[in-house]
Amino acid sequence: MDFALPETVRPLLETIEQFIATMVIPAEHEVFERGFAASHAILEDLRAKCRAAGLWGPQLPKALGGLGLGLVEHGLVSERLGRSPLGHYVFGAQAPDAGNIEILHQFGTDAQKARWLAPLVRGEIRSCFSMTEPENPGSNPTMLSCAAVRDGDHYVIDGHKWFTTAADGAAFAIVMAVTNPTASRHAQASMIIVPTDTPGFDRVRNIKIMGDAGSGWASHAEIWYRNVRVPVDNRLGPEGAGFMIAQERLGPGRIHHCMRWIGICERVFDLTCRHITQRKIDPEKTLATRQIAQAWIAEARAEIDASRLMVLNAAWTIDQRGFHAARELVSTIKFFVADVMMRLVDRAVQLHGALGITDDTVLAHYYVHERGARIYDGPDEVHKMVLARRILDRYSA
Repeated sequence: MDFALPETVRPLLETIEQFIATMVIPAEHEVFERGFAASHAILEDLRAKCRAAGLWGPQLPKALGGLGLGLVEHGLVSERLGRSPLGHYVFGAQAPDAGNIEILHQFGTDAQKARWLAPLVRGEIRSCFSMTEPENPGSNPTMLSCAAVRDGDHYVIDGHKWFTTAADGAAFAIVMAVTNPTASRHAQASMIIVPTDTPGFDRVRNIKIMGDAGSGWASHAEIWYRNVRVPVDNRLGPEGAGFMIAQERLGPGRIHHCMRWIGICERVFDLTCRHITQRKIDPEKTLATRQIAQAWIAEARAEIDASRLMVLNAAWTIDQRGFHAARELVSTIKFFVADVMMRLVDRAVQLHGALGITDDTVLAHYYVHERGARIYDGPDEVHKMVLARRILDRYSA
């Protein structure tokens, strides 16, 4: 296996690194202070510069105006974007829009693509993905209470959702709702497009995450669907195909998440190394002379490099052999990389001392907003059980 960066993508990565360092990171503090919604003009200016530089939509097919990168190439790009909490948004590669674009492109009708996909790809509107329910375990997406009942050529949707990321200001939601309650558990739900101005769509609140409710794209909403009536034509794919489409969405999405987390790791690693080599603990010595700090730096370097290789291997397997062949690899990277990231962030906060828990660095932002990495897209424990069961089944056989 050749571990060198592909020559086809090396210039792109260098350009993106420079753009993130000189354009995006300097804007972070003001955006965090103002809040996402109030920073619309700043972010739109950055997005315009990204388009002008020919960097928009690295995950998008060329037919949709993107860069048309494969999963391995986009993984490498995603790591660079992950060095800033604003990176993916500025480049039009942010969740949940990226996943919604994928499934609209793959399963949408021509009418759905014209109305929803085209402006979403251009960054003119935002979307959200509404699946998780407070009354049911997120670890089991086949357990849903939200129902969509057929009434002629319409569905009537009733249900309670939460952690609907980026619903604040979104133009539409893709809702996972039960349409076939008597079918097998993997064929009960469908995905349905619901414009957020539809009567009965009630965004109750932005849920506070460790005290921060966020705003706009950087938020997670609680939503009630009360007698929400939408045309059957708003359904994505066949009736009962919701679970199948969700799997199509989540597979590549986990690669994107993991490579973004590695970008976070590299940013945190760099901040930590710079800090401990400059922080005096007496007139003659810096924090970098302490063995515990040295051990943490060595462990972090090994774990970040191991994580990157694991994720790129999973991405390569999906590109070459499809998601089914990479299922175990994807489960492995999901819990492994999330754990590496959170351990590194926690140790970085510790090494920064009181500074680490302030907003004077990006560390506190990561500590608050990335803890969910070990929960969303399947809790660590579920991925570990699934992986172990598949391994042990082979031994039993």
